[in-house]
Amino acid sequence: MTQTERRPAYDFDFFTGTWRVRHRRLSSPLDSTSDWIEFEGTTNARTHHGGAIHVDEVSLAEPGHYGFTLRTYDQERNEWTIHWVNSRVGRLEPPVRGRFTDGVGTFYGTDEVAGRPVQVRFVWSGISGTAARWQQAFSVDGGTTWVDNWEMRFTRATA
Repeated sequence: MTQTERRPAYDFDFFTGTWRVRHRRLSSPLDSTSDWIEFEGTTNARTHHGGAIHVDEVSLAEPGHYGFTLRTYDQERNEWTIHWVNSRVGRLEPPVRGRFTDGVGTFYGTDEVAGRPVQVRFVWSGISGTAARWQQAFSVDGGTTWVDNWEMRFTRATA
């Protein structure tokens, strides 16, 4: 299937399955000089509704601490909406929205960190059958500058 024939609702099909995850995140997400915390995890991902819904659960640093991602494809807007749920809080966080172009997925939204409004950017890149990279960044100046504060490097788990 060529790029023009490919339906965007299949954008996250690459991520279906079980992955080993190398997390790297800043201890203070708005301070690029804060210490990086690194830890291992796993992710289990699957699709629903013919690829238009994609979900995953990822294990985080502390035992029993998880994250859950819900991605839905809006055919009219030709974009994905991505929600995150942290098991510590238990609610859908504000979404990011965007799409894949030339194999890179870029998604933007707004949120709040420590009572401060931030713009949020997610980037999916380095996607292959066995690896992928996800990055999160925050901006407090309207997107002029960004602090990369979390990276997950995924390696497909073998059976």
